[in-house]
Amino acid sequence: MMQIFGRSLLGLALAASLFGGQARAQNASIAAVVNGQVITNDDVDARARLLALSSGMNPTPDALSHLTPQVTQELISQTLQLQEIDRRKVTVAESDIEDAITRIEQGNNLPPGGLRQRMTQAGIPFSTLVSQIRTQLGWQSVLHQVLGPGLQPTPGDIAAEKTALKSQIGSTQYHLAEIFIQVPDPAQDASARAFANTVIQQLRQGAPFPVVAAQFSQAPNALQGGDMGFVSLNQLDPAVAAVVQTMPAGAVSNPIRVPGGYDIVQLTETHQVGTSTDTTLSIRQVFAAYPTPISNGQVGPAQGAVIEKLVAASRAVHSCADMDGLNAQFGAVRADDPGPVTLSDVTPPQFQQLLATIPIGQISQPLVAQDGVSVVMVCTRQTSPVGLPSDKDIRDLIIERRVQLESQQLLDDLRHQSVISE
Repeated sequence: MMQIFGRSLLGLALAASLFGGQARAQNASIAAVVNGQVITNDDVDARARLLALSSGMNPTPDALSHLTPQVTQELISQTLQLQEIDRRKVTVAESDIEDAITRIEQGNNLPPGGLRQRMTQAGIPFSTLVSQIRTQLGWQSVLHQVLGPGLQPTPGDIAAEKTALKSQIGSTQYHLAEIFIQVPDPAQDASARAFANTVIQQLRQGAPFPVVAAQFSQAPNALQGGDMGFVSLNQLDPAVAAVVQTMPAGAVSNPIRVPGGYDIVQLTETHQVGTSTDTTLSIRQVFAAYPTPISNGQVGPAQGAVIEKLVAASRAVHSCADMDGLNAQFGAVRADDPGPVTLSDVTPPQFQQLLATIPIGQISQPLVAQDGVSVVMVCTRQTSPVGLPSDKDIRDLIIERRVQLESQQLLDDLRHQSVISE
């Protein structure tokens, strides 16, 4: 369905951390203690079960036991992050958390409050998602504090990056997403590798890459579904660069050993710097909500009636102006004009293909989702050359690179300075 508003991060909700340093029962056995703060085996088991649930894995005892070592390490890392957030007295604004939840809902075509409803149906307290978002946003604030003024690129930094990009005109750039699995101690390499292989297996069985990245990647771009944007080979670790050059679009790599852990990368597409084109669309959409969401994947009479009503009303639509009126007829639950849409950014691929091929001014077949049904129409398509990134994009790229390096270094330092028993 339509995910042009943001990347799918519902899996973050399904795998939101359940640990809070306090045992749910006084007799819960201890999995690890981090500077005196307890992580129980109940915490680890719950997190492993949520991983199995969100990625479609059968949560057999054997499958869960294979997840336990890496899940334990992930909870240790998050506990260290929370402790550092508290030590630095970092607070996360409630409005920032609400904005993040709104982006998740929009990225999954959920109405306001739909994410809470879906988590409740799955038996997951909504507070677990809030805690997870608060930790990730708080950690970003910690990294910004640590980097201080050095985080912001100088005009010279931007000019140097631009010069490097100009020298690459005609070369290939790769649009990548990543899942980074940290190996904090060489002794844990085997368990991290086993966990990475489990992740690979679920991805190849259909688990969405952005969802898995949002849950389990330990890179700072996890909340963005692991998206790295377009990068050149010289911006990648040599081991990753060597693999990326051999991958077809859409492929997911095997785990790649890099300094600090394992990288799993997905190649979305490639383009030639300074010579590629991109297509910008103007579209209109109409969304009709069901009285109750679809359950168990079956369209019931109530949902079928809404679909039939939208299909019937769509027969009178012949232009984008008509789409505006149709959306109003169905309550304007969502904006009919999402703004300019870059075709290459549209997910999933099936929807991208639809927008690329449907004739201008022709209404689509109904697009059925769990909470409602949509139809779309392409009003215009404009193809233009893809030039060098803007100064703002270059600045953001440099900042992201610095934050990612600092995140790994700071977490390593915290581990070395802490008392951790398992």
